[in-house]
Amino acid sequence: MIRVLLVDDDPLVRSGLRLMLSGADDIEVVAEAADGGEVLALVDEHAPDLVLMDIRMPGVDGLEATRLLRARAHAGEPASAPAVVMLTTFKDDEQILTALRAGAAGFLLKHTPPAEIVAAVRRVKAGEPVLSPAVTEQLIARVTQGGDGTGPRRPETAEARVRLDRLGDREREVAVAVGQGRTNAEIAAELYMSVATVKAHVSHILTKLEHTNRVQIALTVHYAGLV
Repeated sequence: MIRVLLVDDDPLVRSGLRLMLSGADDIEVVAEAADGGEVLALVDEHAPDLVLMDIRMPGVDGLEATRLLRARAHAGEPASAPAVVMLTTFKDDEQILTALRAGAAGFLLKHTPPAEIVAAVRRVKAGEPVLSPAVTEQLIARVTQGGDGTGPRRPETAEARVRLDRLGDREREVAVAVGQGRTNAEIAAELYMSVATVKAHVSHILTKLEHTNRVQIALTVHYAGLV
């Protein structure tokens, strides 16, 4: 079972999500919260695999709650730092980037069809990033064109290239494939290696780039201009 924690200040949204997810035989909603300030305690109590979290809440918002959870992962407590998928009604690209930099594994709009939200939960549990198609298009445009349409800002580009210089040649190839949205199986077929080897490379890349998930790898690759 995939254990899910719902975090949204709107009880109707939480009720809808619970009803939606309860229709899947491999997903269980283990707890709910109305504020990001409740997340750490509920994670400790219920050990969810994934948190579906609203980005905007009146108390502790989803961004801060995500940062707190990812801080645990960086402190060597991965079991107490489940993956986070942000839910929102907005397509603010700055918020998308902030959420992904904070360590979110995905970003879905609340009007995403129920079947796609269920599929997203399964994908994140399997280690794959998720972004609504509309969000993906907007995000990549922001990263590749920059706010003024001339490309990423120089500091972002320079930092991305410095990070990628830490990788070996094979790791770099895998990182670029991640940036292209390839799954582990697709990368394995394309680069003639086993899925287990791809997973090992991704793990090493995350460590070397000081990232927490594949979405952050993809962002770095895009900022460096490799995709």
